[in-house]
Amino acid sequence: MTSSKPEALAEAAGYAPAAELPTTRFSVAVGSFVRWLGATASWLWLVLVLVIVFQVTLRYVFGQGSIMLEELQWHIYGVAFLLGLGFCLQADRHVRIDVIAEQWSLRTKAWVELAGLGTFLLPFVIAVIYESAKFAYTSWQFGEISPAPGGLPYRWIIKGFIPVGFFILGLAATARLSRCTALLFGFPRPLAPDRRS
Repeated sequence: MTSSKPEALAEAAGYAPAAELPTTRFSVAVGSFVRWLGATASWLWLVLVLVIVFQVTLRYVFGQGSIMLEELQWHIYGVAFLLGLGFCLQADRHVRIDVIAEQWSLRTKAWVELAGLGTFLLPFVIAVIYESAKFAYTSWQFGEISPAPGGLPYRWIIKGFIPVGFFILGLAATARLSRCTALLFGFPRPLAPDRRS
């Protein structure tokens, strides 16, 4: 008798089910927050499409351009992209070389990820947060506005999303790191399979 479960179908087709890193209390809590934030931020793409349609209608139907709407488009795009960085890492949807990595054992993948997160990603995230926070603060301090006539004011808002987005990415990276160390060193203690989210 054939089961309808995806795992059983994969095994019947000759594919082993994909092994996953264990979860931890920290990774579950961060994962829930980052997934909620990603789902909420995804609505910005709809807003972006509506702004673009409105801008195009104004330009080609009524013959009126708007610098403010053009700037608003890239502001929305930038915010949605920055808020989506952590979601992509948390959901394991970021770019990687699967052709090579799919041949590795789960422990090898965890070692590579541990080295990559600890050596490259987290130091880069910390550097970007530090520098971009100064960048946004300076913009707020000087009351920076768009240099274009009719552009958006409060340029510090868009600049302020740079440290926010990278903080969320750092949070997701730390949660992922905890999953690697849970597998490799047993710390933090992995959750039982029935308690994973």
